[in-house]
Amino acid sequence: MPPFGLDAIPSSVPQAALRIGNVPYSLTIVSRELNRYLPAVLAVAFSAVLVAMQCGLLLGFLGVVARPIDRSGADLWIGPPGVSSLGDGPPISEAWRDRLTAEPEVRTVEPYLFGFGTWHRPDGGTEQCYVIGTRLHEDALGALDGLTPELRGRLTRPGAVALHEGDSGLLGLRGGTGEMGEIAGQRLRVAGVMDGGAGGLMPAVYCSLRTARELLPSVGPRQITYLLARCRRSEDRQVVAERLRQRYPDMAVLTTEEFSLRTRLYWLTKTRAGLVLGFSALLGLLVGAVISGQTLYSATAASLREFAVLRALGIPRWRIAGMVLAQSFWVGIFGVTLGWVASHAARYVATNMGASVSLPWELQAGAAAITLLTALVSGLFALRSLRLVEPAMLLR
Repeated sequence: MPPFGLDAIPSSVPQAALRIGNVPYSLTIVSRELNRYLPAVLAVAFSAVLVAMQCGLLLGFLGVVARPIDRSGADLWIGPPGVSSLGDGPPISEAWRDRLTAEPEVRTVEPYLFGFGTWHRPDGGTEQCYVIGTRLHEDALGALDGLTPELRGRLTRPGAVALHEGDSGLLGLRGGTGEMGEIAGQRLRVAGVMDGGAGGLMPAVYCSLRTARELLPSVGPRQITYLLARCRRSEDRQVVAERLRQRYPDMAVLTTEEFSLRTRLYWLTKTRAGLVLGFSALLGLLVGAVISGQTLYSATAASLREFAVLRALGIPRWRIAGMVLAQSFWVGIFGVTLGWVASHAARYVATNMGASVSLPWELQAGAAAITLLTALVSGLFALRSLRLVEPAMLLR
């Protein structure tokens, strides 16, 4: 099939029939009749925003639940057999540390405590939270990079905790630093607040190993939640992990990347968070497709007399159909462009409200492609009205 262009139009047909200057006729129609096509553009933009934001919220949520893993300095995570995510499974024996230190590639091994607690707010309410206990020296494997040297020093005091700025409100705190709370009957003082970090399933408090043991009574005196290890060369982590799995089948040995992926998949498939957000994105696509399809159909039907003129000039029906699809393409381009701007505006608002939204360029490109494809499918739906196009209708 030859391309849609002037070379296939009879010489007696003026060039303005399908092009005006260097601008395609389909684009000219959409731009000059924008009030007619505006609902379709807005529908496509709505689909693009909803798909991008729902997927961005999902990626941001998964990034938050795996944040303690991704931002650690460990190469290996050792936990109970069958562990499916961070915080899943019973405590392990601290004596397993000897198994790791016996490996020549392993340089450092540190304990890591992770559990759940009930934060008693100053106003009398309660809030479920994560309790994360790590060592606090400069090269500590489990400590987040948001813990400044000064804050690490304050956390060495008994009952001192740190938290993310976005979690202060959930814990009933006004300013954060210096305020009091309570977990497991232990009085706690907020030693400092780290910037950002909101958007998780529940707030998290960070503290020393000594404080964490007091807040997690389910962890015995000779037990820990995980062991973190750093190899002398980071590229040896996979080899060491495979060797330890073969030698000690009673413990789970995962690289940081493997444990992060496992945690994300757990929250994506087992907690149905991905299903809910994915369904919302699909619903947005369907609503956008229906609205844009109906709008394009009505706009095409309203232009039947113009299309009849083109038929009278000798332009085949299939070329007119191509022009209608081109119109849906331009509607999709305008909608995707508007949706891109609106998505970043919505992300800014969501971030200021404490939500975590991730919009990498791969996600934006995928959302734009899906939305543009939806607009083209809507254009196919609009082709139904072309069955009525005949030159004879100009005589009515």
